[in-house]
Amino acid sequence: MTRIRDPEGETEPDSAGEAADGRTESLPSPTEPSEGPPAPAELAGWEGEGGAVPAAAPEAVEKTEELPDYKDRWLRAEAELQNYRRRAQRELELSARAAEESVLLELIATVDDLERALNSAIEAGAPESWFKGVSLVVQRVLAYLERQGVSAVDPIGKPFDPAYHDAILEIDSPEGVAPGTVMQVALKGYRRGDRALRVARVVVSRAQDRA
Repeated sequence: MTRIRDPEGETEPDSAGEAADGRTESLPSPTEPSEGPPAPAELAGWEGEGGAVPAAAPEAVEKTEELPDYKDRWLRAEAELQNYRRRAQRELELSARAAEESVLLELIATVDDLERALNSAIEAGAPESWFKGVSLVVQRVLAYLERQGVSAVDPIGKPFDPAYHDAILEIDSPEGVAPGTVMQVALKGYRRGDRALRVARVVVSRAQDRA
């Protein structure tokens, strides 16, 4: 770059590009390559000219394929958690029902004893006041059992059902009675809903032997 000497022997910059302190600013050369990744348009140009975009390294592809499927693991863990909650809820309900039925069976056994006492009192000629008092207790207990969904089973004259009956004896069928019919009840049965709380012990008819 040329400088013009003034009459006093000092030189002045001949362009506005020079700073007042004597330093010059360097401008980037138009032919100098720019830094940074190529633009998409440039990549398209390379492909059109027969070039190819550089592929990822094989090591990077293998690492990507080996990554665990966290979504699948999360779904499996969620399903296992839901199954555990259902099992725990079912076990809790079964445990509560078993505890309730244990208490109800104790009350039923108490009713059995009171009914036997009433039958004995009638035969022994007990005072009427005593008989009425015990009968009232039995009614109160049966009313409570009914509120809990417990009802007595009366199987006499009905077909034998192993879900609610326990056959302790078989006798020959009387005339006009089909085999497998409940003839007598040795121990009263109770049910709660559709389930047998205590099966009835019964005597069942059978077909007569033909000589």
